[in-house]
Amino acid sequence: MAGTERNIAEGSLARAFEKDFYIGAAVSSRTIVSQKELLIGQYNSLTAENEMKFASVHPQERTYTFEEADRIADFAREHGMKLRGHTLVWHNQTPDWVFEDGQGGEAGRELLLERIQAHIEKVVGRYSETVYGWDVVNEAVTDEGEALLRPSRWLKGIGEDYIAQAFRFAHAADPNALLFYNDYNECNPGKRDKICRLVRSLLDEGAPIHGIGLQAHWNVQDPPLGDIRAAIEAYAALGLQLQITEMDVSVFTFQDRRADLAEPTAEMLRLQEQRYRQFFDLFREYSGTITGVTFWGAADDYTWLDDFPVRGRKNWPLLFDERQRPKAALRAVLGTDRT
Repeated sequence: MAGTERNIAEGSLARAFEKDFYIGAAVSSRTIVSQKELLIGQYNSLTAENEMKFASVHPQERTYTFEEADRIADFAREHGMKLRGHTLVWHNQTPDWVFEDGQGGEAGRELLLERIQAHIEKVVGRYSETVYGWDVVNEAVTDEGEALLRPSRWLKGIGEDYIAQAFRFAHAADPNALLFYNDYNECNPGKRDKICRLVRSLLDEGAPIHGIGLQAHWNVQDPPLGDIRAAIEAYAALGLQLQITEMDVSVFTFQDRRADLAEPTAEMLRLQEQRYRQFFDLFREYSGTITGVTFWGAADDYTWLDDFPVRGRKNWPLLFDERQRPKAALRAVLGTDRT
């Protein structure tokens, strides 16, 4: 990767795991400014949280808006950091025009394939010297029920092969890029098995897929550690590399709907510390298969979990607090609390 190599500080996340896997953070064109020193000091990989999604870079058919994504790519190059691309094909954050024929009707299969190919060629080609891997297709599998694939506009307009086609287009645009299928609830046994079915079918038909992204939006209670291990084992058995792509550990369980806390309780932080320690002990066991761990944010001053799923609620899911100071969970991950 082009760029100036950095001397990562002793005691940093990136240094601690440099022999195991990349350590990344999701960023925006704003946080590369507000969290600059933290990013440079602790992480060796970045992912654009939103700036490379379809709606951000291709809002109209003949209009591409790369300015924000370019700022992130430039930051990664300047500081010698890896860059993951996120995401090329998703049922969300895709403009309506993509699925319309321009005459008041819905775009047909051939038009949609032309559009997805043109989009992928343009975006992947632009960042081929900077982005080492792409989340090509995001969240295509159903959470529940018998159906395998989510009933998206991609599926309706193109058919089940839209996923394989996207991988082929991405590989043609950059033969050197690593290509991932990415999903959430990836450790739920039912969805895990569906993801395995999908990926196995892609491999069987020769689609150029190289890895599976486990989003890892977990909390202080779920999923059980045994389910995470079982998912890693199942995905690794497919012969692909794995990456933890969007990690955070919410201090709230799924059932906890409180919205009145000004700061996390001591018990929340204790449980979060315990969970992060368990997760990274597990990741290190599979460091031959897991090639990257990316947090969905660098510090608690900015996280997508603020206001989600409870409006008006602050969350504290990361290893650095709202003032970008190390939390006990960081010490647990680094193992410095054991010496």
